[in-house]
Amino acid sequence: MKKFTKQETSWMYYDWASNAFSIIITTAIFPIYYKAQADMAGIGSADSTAYLGYTIAIFTFILALIGPVLGTIADYDGYKKKFFLGFLLLGLCSTFSLIFVPEGEWLWLLVLYTLASLGLTGANLFYDAFMIDVTEDKRMNKVSARGYGYGYIGGAIPFVISIAVILLAQQGVLPISSMTASKIAFLVAVVWWALFSIPMLKNVRQVHAIPRDPKPIRTSFRRLKETITHIRQYKHLTIFLIAYFFYIDGVGTIISMSTAYGTDVGLDATVLLIVLFVTQIVAAPFSILYGKLADRFSAKVMLNIGILVYIVVCIYGYFLETALDFWILAMLVATSQGGIQALSRSYFAKLVPKHKSNEFFGFYNIFGKFASVTGPVLLGVTAQLTGRTNAGILSLIVLFIIGMVVLFFVPADKKLQREEDYGVNISS
Repeated sequence: MKKFTKQETSWMYYDWASNAFSIIITTAIFPIYYKAQADMAGIGSADSTAYLGYTIAIFTFILALIGPVLGTIADYDGYKKKFFLGFLLLGLCSTFSLIFVPEGEWLWLLVLYTLASLGLTGANLFYDAFMIDVTEDKRMNKVSARGYGYGYIGGAIPFVISIAVILLAQQGVLPISSMTASKIAFLVAVVWWALFSIPMLKNVRQVHAIPRDPKPIRTSFRRLKETITHIRQYKHLTIFLIAYFFYIDGVGTIISMSTAYGTDVGLDATVLLIVLFVTQIVAAPFSILYGKLADRFSAKVMLNIGILVYIVVCIYGYFLETALDFWILAMLVATSQGGIQALSRSYFAKLVPKHKSNEFFGFYNIFGKFASVTGPVLLGVTAQLTGRTNAGILSLIVLFIIGMVVLFFVPADKKLQREEDYGVNISS
């Protein structure tokens, strides 16, 4: 295989950049920090976990609504990079603002977390769509998987820095409180995310686009309406999106709620941080391995393997009691979370019409994000009704089973053709 091009590498480095937010804010330090602030304000553990789940549902619902519209507009020449930059700045500024939230103000933390997460996921919508512009179909599995591999490594480095600051503060080596140490971790995430986004901003450009329209917003709504009207003609794409809706719901919920879950079952915050760091390290080579195996056996086969692993995770998570159990659960997740996301992205990218990639990745986003509304709400409601987060984790198993069943009806990616090759009218 030939070396990765400058554009491919620059694109992959955005995974390296943004995963600092994913691990520090989404998965590890912020949830623990938020839980501590909520506890300080007298909020019960099950309720604070539920409120975090509802917050995730809110920002994903917002992006699901606006994603296809913005994606359709971004298909016009020159708009994709502007939308990407806009959401990137929203994410960076909101994350930076977390530093200034007073102690015990858990609600303000959730408001800023909503905006920061909206920035991250919005930027990722256009980042994913740029895959069409930086590489060719036969290289997409490897490029996408390598991006996730870079992401885990790139996330691990600022995570180590953050953990070191927090542990040194807890031991009195640094003359700062644990609260201040957590805020320093938020700053590390912002600086890392911003710094390593520069190659993407500098070297990646929109190649496939529609000529600019004098009335892009009105025309974009018309184009979007036409696509929705004829969506059934995109047979494989539609079936895959339905499958993706279900299984990615479970994946996203487990990732975003893992530390809150670990806290609820009594695990020490230090243990949680160490486990999550090791998870990053283990996930990197497995993501790359998924890409290589997908080229050999097909992405569909590897997606099914990933789903099976997550079914085991749901079952095992219900019985989780000890730190060892959490270690085992985390390592199981590490083997597949990057691979299942990377191959979903590359499989979908092979299907979409190139000059309408943003519009269709808007649909990819809306299915993924509307799905992410269901999982956290399901977990949150179940946790509140039963008083046990474990029951919520087990309830996610149905999402993976439905996803696997629907995925059965799509072809292996080696037999795929872009939907535009079927003679579907995709003109604007």
